[in-house]
Amino acid sequence: MFLRQLTYLIALDRCRHFSRAAESCGVSQPALSAGIRQLENELGITIIQRNRRFYGLTEEGKRVLLWARQTLAALDGLKQEAAFAQDIAGGSLSIGVMPPAIQVVPLLLESFRTAVPALHVDVKVYSSTDITRMLREHHLQLGIMYLDQLPGDGVFESRALYAEQHVLAAAGSVQLPVGKDCSWEELAALPLCLLSRNMRSRQLVDAGFRDAGVTPTVMLETDALELLHAELLGGRLASILPVAALPERVGLSGLQLRRISGCASPDVGLVRLSQPNTSKLLTRLWDVAQTLSMADIYLV
Repeated sequence: MFLRQLTYLIALDRCRHFSRAAESCGVSQPALSAGIRQLENELGITIIQRNRRFYGLTEEGKRVLLWARQTLAALDGLKQEAAFAQDIAGGSLSIGVMPPAIQVVPLLLESFRTAVPALHVDVKVYSSTDITRMLREHHLQLGIMYLDQLPGDGVFESRALYAEQHVLAAAGSVQLPVGKDCSWEELAALPLCLLSRNMRSRQLVDAGFRDAGVTPTVMLETDALELLHAELLGGRLASILPVAALPERVGLSGLQLRRISGCASPDVGLVRLSQPNTSKLLTRLWDVAQTLSMADIYLV
């Protein structure tokens, strides 16, 4: 059994098409198909449901796929371990971050690169549900998400970075309630643009309105922070956002900010798979994150 065959299987599951999978692996389609068949012959099972097209994995194939991902992830850890053994201050790290926390990533990376100067990082934005799934499948090594969204099956380790704080934000041209704090009743009277309902941040906001017994005036819902920022900076709508998800130009844009009375403050933190053979790179970065405090950065 060759590692290349496992790579073919993972690519085929990702692309769901023989030709595209072969292209992503840099081989011909016949070579990829032959590699998969050889893997099936060596294991004595059928892995792929096929005719002329790819129809998915058999139940046995799904188990082999999970094993293949674990094997290649372990190999990647072994390569990084060897690199550290040669005193190479580098390595690669993949991070998944939920949209409301995207602006804390530069602070985290600054600390990581202080410890590992030549670190290469691949950062992508996902929902908390996708982050846990991709950590399980070894597509990610670290996640940044709401910790109350973690499954309780003991598969993950976590470290809190800060407690989330939602605020009302609006341009200077929008008339807001007087005072530093707003009630949910006052918020419900404003024209709002909010994150999509499938996002945990929005669910916390909806819970606040529901508990107060009021219905908000929502004019726009989106999972794109850039669009919400454009509406805010354009003075068209107000929004309720985590402080970490406010526009970077908040200080220069003249946005008004108000605290919200009785808003939940869940922890946002770093998450990884709990596994015995963690690479030295990931262990070092995890230790760096333990010393990093963001608790005071996001207080309004």
